[in-house]
Amino acid sequence: MIGAISSFMTRVVQRYLPDPLVFAIILSVIVFVWGYFVVDVSSAAALKAAGATAGETPSALMSMTRFWGDGFWNLLAFTTQMAMIVVTGFALASSEPVKKLLKFCAFYAKTPKQAVALVVFFGGVASAINWGFGLVIGALFAKQIARNLKAVDYGLLIACAYMGFMTWGGGLSGSMPLSAASADNGIVQKYLAGVPIPLTDTVFTWYNGFTILCLLVFMPILVTYMVPKEPKVVDPALLAEEPSYQKELPKDAPPALKMEESKSLAYIIVLVGVVYLVDYFMKKGFAGLDLNRVNLIFLVGGLALHKTPMAYMRAIQGAARSTAGILVQFPFYAAIALMMEDSGLGGLITDFFIGIANKDNYAVWAFFSSAAINFAVPSGGGHWVIQGPFVLEAAKELGANLGKATMAIAYGEQWANMAQPFWALPALAIAGLGVRDIMGFCITALIFSLPIFVISLWFIP
Repeated sequence: MIGAISSFMTRVVQRYLPDPLVFAIILSVIVFVWGYFVVDVSSAAALKAAGATAGETPSALMSMTRFWGDGFWNLLAFTTQMAMIVVTGFALASSEPVKKLLKFCAFYAKTPKQAVALVVFFGGVASAINWGFGLVIGALFAKQIARNLKAVDYGLLIACAYMGFMTWGGGLSGSMPLSAASADNGIVQKYLAGVPIPLTDTVFTWYNGFTILCLLVFMPILVTYMVPKEPKVVDPALLAEEPSYQKELPKDAPPALKMEESKSLAYIIVLVGVVYLVDYFMKKGFAGLDLNRVNLIFLVGGLALHKTPMAYMRAIQGAARSTAGILVQFPFYAAIALMMEDSGLGGLITDFFIGIANKDNYAVWAFFSSAAINFAVPSGGGHWVIQGPFVLEAAKELGANLGKATMAIAYGEQWANMAQPFWALPALAIAGLGVRDIMGFCITALIFSLPIFVISLWFIP
């Protein structure tokens, strides 16, 4: 049955799912039109968000247009971080030591079923540690297994790497629990009187442990039933080994070339980076592992393993072409997020689910509201800004568990990612595949993983 559903979903996706850029544009139009009908241009909040001056009353159409334009570059720093994750991660993996390590680990996958199970487990563990790390390493590991095992479906392997991403919201880098645990967070200060929700009420709970453990055990079993009898033929060029970026210089090379290929210069930067990272983690602990630190680890590690500045730069140049989709599409989602927030549309969706909830099932309905909003705002931080105020206020009013309400937002976002290609872009860039190659498998995972989240939020204290 699982295989039949997977095949059906793959056929549907191949026929109807457009390129991620087109998908983002369609979502932009939908949110713009929907927001047009719900925005209250007479309210002070709407006027202020629209940039109105004294005596000016913008139309709903102009308000939505301004929301779109004002939000377009709101994720510029984040877009750069994600682009850097792809290029630095790819460059690190193209070094000889890492390629040997990935080959060694991939050696244990002897059959297609073992291969897909190993990739989804590997990606799940890595994403629970850090979501940026998991996205890149999972895809690179899947690509290495595909080189070793030609009989396995390449699209399914990359889909498995992306499925591992379902553990991130409850992991050590989950945006919602970390935000809720910070007394300095604006939402915590405004809606919780500055009293944070400790990680012992969110990440380090029985229900979250149950969720992550079930995903790490159940998903590897599930994907073995998705293995197609006839794997799709993959272009051999996609699986080609990255070239060696080392360069041998003649003895009479000019000083400029010697500096470019100097190991000493590279190792000086590596030493400074290592000292900084050790000092940082001694002060902040493992909880301080954010995107900037992940990128620095990748950069320092890649520079050390490539040995010279220009060898590393050649590796970066080879990886940079993979960032095109990220650079173009992320701004569209930034604009969608602001339209959702400032029009009140995000709050409207959340209020609908909250209105039919009670103390016992509140977290489940918050989960579904988060999943619905995720199609327009596939960002943990964006979810917290849009949903945090409504979810926390309603949880207090109903007497529901605040920690579980917070995790419900996180779970809804990470679960719905299986039907939203936004976060698949880094993995697809590394793999050289399109969204239609993986989303049928991912939607199947979304269907069969739902009971894990419902049981965790409804039945486990």
